Amino acid sequence: MNNNTDIRPFRVDIPQAELDDLRDRLTRARWPRQISGTGWERGVPVDYLKELTDYWANSFDWRAQEKTLNEHPQFVTTIDRQDIHFLHVRSPEPDALPLLLCHGWPGSFVDFLDVIGPLTDPRAHGGDPADAFHVVIPSLPGFGFSNPVREPGWGNLFRVAAAFGELMSRLGYQRFAAQGGDVGGGVAMLLPTAAPGRVVATHLNGPAPYPFGPPLELDGLSDTDRARAERFNAACEDGLGYLHLQSTRPQTLAYSLTDSPIGQLAWIVEKIKEWTDPAAELPEDAVDRDQLLTNVSVYWFTGSGASSANTVYEGMRVYRAIADGQAGDDQAGWPSVSAPPQAIAVFAADMTIRALADPASTVDHWSEFDRGGHFPAMEVPDLLVGDLREFFRIAR
Repeated sequence: MNNNTDIRPFRVDIPQAELDDLRDRLTRARWPRQISGTGWERGVPVDYLKELTDYWANSFDWRAQEKTLNEHPQFVTTIDRQDIHFLHVRSPEPDALPLLLCHGWPGSFVDFLDVIGPLTDPRAHGGDPADAFHVVIPSLPGFGFSNPVREPGWGNLFRVAAAFGELMSRLGYQRFAAQGGDVGGGVAMLLPTAAPGRVVATHLNGPAPYPFGPPLELDGLSDTDRARAERFNAACEDGLGYLHLQSTRPQTLAYSLTDSPIGQLAWIVEKIKEWTDPAAELPEDAVDRDQLLTNVSVYWFTGSGASSANTVYEGMRVYRAIADGQAGDDQAGWPSVSAPPQAIAVFAADMTIRALADPASTVDHWSEFDRGGHFPAMEVPDLLVGDLREFFRIAR
């Protein structure tokens, strides 16, 4: 680890021995039996995962994906004693607005590959050059190549937001916008406090109600919002096993995710299935199969299953303390004294209800879409790019 503020070039270069080890593990898998007549309601079905694993082992081309990743300028810098990996793609347009894109779990910087070109060079993608962005995509500590995590505490999203604010300073961006979903949405939401006076606007996708409260009341909701509330209540009843495990016993889970690539694959694929566009029957109907496996491969090669589970463990303790009103300012970093304009985008699989999340209609830009879900940059990059272009015009 370097302790200085230098920004060092980075290239993804997984040793061939690790690729060989991965394929060996995939081809020697010990599979569980599946009870006859059961399917996705019990988790990822064996037949489905066997076919996807065979593709990963025998058809998926990591070297081709690695080459694609390395087409984008990547760097590492050390902030608060932690190495932070990031992509930094400058726009050819001189007046482009700096934009920080923050991924969530179980995503990575790979989520944003399809939006980089349209955001940085709209002229070349049928857009208005006045909508151009300089794009910075960091890997959260404990995710991807922002590993290994050197010390506890990176589950505190205010600490992450402060680190990302420092990253933007090192890149020379004193004024910037931020976008994120899931954990990344929490980081984006805290950035105005962590980097006061510098964040010109924030854009969040799919923020959901606190997952450990009472069920949402359905009375008085529109048909669309009632469907979202029903999905949320069902998810709280039957879809939080992953969160309970990561937020209570991450180290026990870590052995399976670190030793079994099929375990890591199933852990992520289940969420792709459950959190993407409801119209998609299978995960690869919502997200490109090679992009999905590139993301899973990044988790595997970097050991991010274990480290991200530990950040969830820490983060949920801060989250619960905030929700219970027991967090001090040093934990939460709240409140922001001067909140910049904010946008919220709700995609088809999301569970955000404006009447509950924004009852006073204080959100500056609220968008709802009939496609997409938790991973809009991968599922519906066209919708996400269009919404970012439209909203951030107010900050230029």
